[in-house]
Amino acid sequence: MKTFLSAVALFLCATAQAGPSINVGTVYDYLDAGKSTYLKRVFNGGESTAFVRVNVYEITFDADGKSIETPLDSLQDDTRNRTGLIASPARLIVPPKSMQATRLLYRGDRGRERYYRVRFVPVMPETEDNFDISESERDNYKESMSAGINILAGYGTVFFVRPEHIRFDTQLQNTPDSYQINNAGNSTIELDEFKDCDIAKPSDCLPSQKHHIRPGKTFVFPKTLGRIYSFHMKEGEKSQKVEVKK
Repeated sequence: MKTFLSAVALFLCATAQAGPSINVGTVYDYLDAGKSTYLKRVFNGGESTAFVRVNVYEITFDADGKSIETPLDSLQDDTRNRTGLIASPARLIVPPKSMQATRLLYRGDRGRERYYRVRFVPVMPETEDNFDISESERDNYKESMSAGINILAGYGTVFFVRPEHIRFDTQLQNTPDSYQINNAGNSTIELDEFKDCDIAKPSDCLPSQKHHIRPGKTFVFPKTLGRIYSFHMKEGEKSQKVEVKK
């Protein structure tokens, strides 16, 4: 079963070779109950300064469960009256071999769980991007990046805003041919390091995966004779190892 939360894709933006190379750490982040801010660090392991725009999109789902991403105006300077997830600052200047951070702030109702895509996009600084640099600094940077063919790689992460009052209610059903996990609570369950291995040869495994089960959803996997399935089932901070075989 594949959902939008099963993987986060790397996306590429044209321009630079010995240029910036950013790393945003984990691709799934969670804002727990009782907290309203989260610090997200961006490291630049490249040879040139990274000018990074932080774009925020709210993720909702239609009747068929298809995800819809709606852009939020994260680059708006005056965010005092905004609700939802806000990145502050939404523009980062990260020197080579250095780190900068943006604060992800949530404002609004916490009656249900909410989901956001946060994209960190290295760009060539333009005047309209409002990076705090002079025109001469901007021109010098573009000139230094003009030699060769370069790639600016950006990354998208998924941000979970858990409800104010979290209730986990995980229901398991083990049948002869399948294993079912139903999320009857109000916050997402993680299945971390999901492995499908040969019982006779434990090192012979399919690539491990990470799955999320949103409230009201069910994850089912078939059981095959001679295979063993293992994962860490996480309900917030609580984690337990589960092993299943036929």
